[in-house]
This record gives sequence, structure tokens and C-alpha cells, in this order.
Amino acid sequence: MLMSGTVTKVKNTAVQYIARQAILDADRKIYAYELLYRDSNNNAFPMGVSDSQATGRMFFNSLMFVGVERLAAGQRAFINLSDESLLQELPNLLKPDNLVVEIVERSKNIPELVRIVAALKKRGYRFALDDYDGDPRWQPLIKLMSYIKLEIEAPIIKTTMMIKKLKRSYPDVKIIVERIETQEHYAFVKNAGADYFQGFYFARPEMLNHGNIEPSKIIVFDLLRCTAKPDLCFREIQERVAKDLSLTARVLKLANSKAGNQKIEMKSISQAVIYLGEDAIRQFVRVLALSELGVDKPAELTKMGLMRAKFMQLFLHPGGEEMAEQGYLIGLMSVLDAVLEVELSVIVAEFSLDSSLSSALLNYQGLLGGALKLTLAIEKNDWQDAEMILKAIRPATKTKYLYDFALESRDYADDVFSVVKS
Repeated sequence: MLMSGTVTKVKNTAVQYIARQAILDADRKIYAYELLYRDSNNNAFPMGVSDSQATGRMFFNSLMFVGVERLAAGQRAFINLSDESLLQELPNLLKPDNLVVEIVERSKNIPELVRIVAALKKRGYRFALDDYDGDPRWQPLIKLMSYIKLEIEAPIIKTTMMIKKLKRSYPDVKIIVERIETQEHYAFVKNAGADYFQGFYFARPEMLNHGNIEPSKIIVFDLLRCTAKPDLCFREIQERVAKDLSLTARVLKLANSKAGNQKIEMKSISQAVIYLGEDAIRQFVRVLALSELGVDKPAELTKMGLMRAKFMQLFLHPGGEEMAEQGYLIGLMSVLDAVLEVELSVIVAEFSLDSSLSSALLNYQGLLGGALKLTLAIEKNDWQDAEMILKAIRPATKTKYLYDFALESRDYADDVFSVVKS
């Protein structure tokens, strides 16, 4: 068998974990959710994970890929970002709509934070100061905050006095009190003037799990090297993204998110890369490097996607560069349903694919669809069916070329993986 593999035998082991905890208003109605990083079904922040790692992993694997609106059920979403993340302006990869960025208490470079927060606030982003302790060093930053979060202290009068002091000094800033565990806590802070409430007394963090795949570190580091150059070469970026299924998925998703209501249909990887532009691509790669991805990669399934992609590229090349590139994209995306354990129709809708690409993926329509059907027949080693499909979509092409394409596709996938594993 020249192109082999069985989708049903490959299990998606890269499950991503995230938790959300409700933030309630004075009427005990849900005002927002705080999204919390987790690395297992154990509903607690994992040991040995830095703020930067947690930020990068949650941001990249869940917030950007699944979407803030979906994770927060359409409510406001409060997200912790370390000062390192802010310095890299990660929020630029997410829309400011219904997003509140929490600045953690471990942040150190306050003057730099003030500069960045001020710039981002002008672009519509809102901020919360997490675990405020009354330290004067926060003074320049408080003026830029929409929210201040306090933790319940013992005795409770410490917390109520802090609430009243903040209300007098900053009447426009909303106060959120967290770690409320009893009715007594709630009554005290509510009477003191707190605006919103969070804690086990109302709701424990709710686990939300979703399937995911992760890009290889080698390709991520290579991308980091490419984006470190003064002049970004979009062709270089496109070529590297094209070698990794998960990067392809994320670049398309990011481009679709940036397009917003413009409803621009992405026809190729290079179109998505160019549409994103230098700044977004550089930020995207920084997030990848920050989150240290690359473990539990579903290698055989991804390898199958690479073989399909290369075969379709070779087969469609006589139709021109654009057609060949679209074929490569279709080949990669044809295994996403098995990788992410999501219906292909949902993936097509999420990535806003061009109608010709979506009909090829879902219904094998057009030359692209016929080429995908041909690829699948060869993958199953069904050469009789392959010859019938070939006669229907391109009768002038000799069958022997299919053998050559299949061999070249397998070698291509092997070469990519030899680099990744080295």
C-alpha cells in the first residue's frame, strides 16, 4: 500500500482542559465568567506551571481556537494574562468584545504595563486588576482599570473597609469580590458596596474539555526564526504553516476571526497568511512559542493529512499554482474531523472556506472534490476505483502518474516527520 492509514484507529489524545467560574451581580444573576487554565480533569491550577505557560496554553489552545464567546456562553469573559503576555500584546489576537483582561498581582514592570494598557484601552480593551492588595505601586494602573478584584480577608472588616475606600477614591471602577464561601461573607461585602461576586458559595469552577492538536516545536521554532527577521517573507511562513495540520487550522481560524463580519472566504493558506499581515503573524508565532506546544501529537493521522495534501497538490499542479495550493489545503483539512472529533461541516463553517473548497470537502464536488475522492481511493489501495475516478475527472492523465504521486507524497510526509522527530 503506497498511501496507508486508517482514521478510525487513531485516537485524539490531545484533550484540552479549561474551567470557568461565574461572576454574579447583586441580584445573583450571571454577569460574566472567569476562564481558568487547567491541564487535566483535576479542577485546580496545575503545579509547576508558570503564569506565562498557563497564559499561552489557554490563550492559544482554547480562547483563540474554540472562541471566547463559546467558552463564556455569550457572557463577558475575564482572562488572566501575565505581564509577559501583555508586553507581547497578546490581546490583539482576540477581539475586545465582551473580553476583560485581568492583570495578575505578580506583575512587576508597572510603568511598562501602564503604557501598554493605555494603548490597548484606546482600542477598546477593558482591564481588571486582580487580587488588589492596596500597595501604592498600583496607583498609576488603577486609573486605567474598569474593575478591581479583591479576595476575602480575615477578619472580614479588612475587606469591607477596602471596598469603601476604593469606592470613594474610584467611583467609576467596579469592585469584584472573589473567594466568597459563606452567606456571611456575601452579606458583608454586598452591604459595603461591592458590585460583583465570585466564589464557592455561588458556584465552583465548571470544567470544559475539548479536542485539540498541537504544532511541533521544530516548526514553531522555525517560524519564530522567520518572524525574527526585519522583513517578513510571507512565502516562508506559508510553506512552514503548510507542513503542520494544526498550524493550518489555527491560521485559518485566526484569519476568519479577524475578518469578522466581512465574511471573507479563505481559499488558501497563503491568502490567510497575507490577510493577517505582519503584526498578527508575529504575535501569533509568539503565542505559539510561549505556550510550549508539541506534546501528544497524533502523528499517524497528521502524517496521513500531509500525504493527502501533497498528493492533491501534485495531481492538481497542471491546473496552476492556485489550484495546486487549494488542493494541498483540502488534503490537510480532510482529516480534521477525526483529529478534533468534530463534524467536518462544523469545521467548514468555522473556517469560512470558499464555496468550491467546502463543497469539495463535504460532497466531493468539482475537480477539487474529485481529486480528494481519488486520493482516498489510492489511500485505501483501491486502484480499480481510482482508475474510474481518474477517467471521470481527468482522462488524459495516465494511471502511472498516480503511482508516482503516491510515492512522492509518502516520501514528503516521511521527510517532514524526520525533521520533526530529530
